[in-house]
Amino acid sequence: MIEHIGILKFEPFTRKDQKDLVITKLKKLVEVIPSIAEIQVGYNFSEKNQGFDIGISARFENRKDLDDFLYHPSHQEVGAFAKEVGLIDIITVDFLV
Repeated sequence: MIEHIGILKFEPFTRKDQKDLVITKLKKLVEVIPSIAEIQVGYNFSEKNQGFDIGISARFENRKDLDDFLYHPSHQEVGAFAKEVGLIDIITVDFLV
């Protein structure tokens, strides 16, 4: 099993309703990308957040499933929307669990 972690940072001008929509769109990916075994998305409330707003955790059976997710057009669309509303940085970590 592969755990995919992502943290997203947005411009200060990005509104909460826009970030809410990014979260909703990410959560709905499980409905259209069959390779996702599990997904959680939410606001980062850590006091050591370094400006990162949203966290995502997704699980995949294998590397092919992760790649299918990363390059899926629906995932790419969410990424494009996030950039459109002010995404300025993302950090990802992938590891075996």
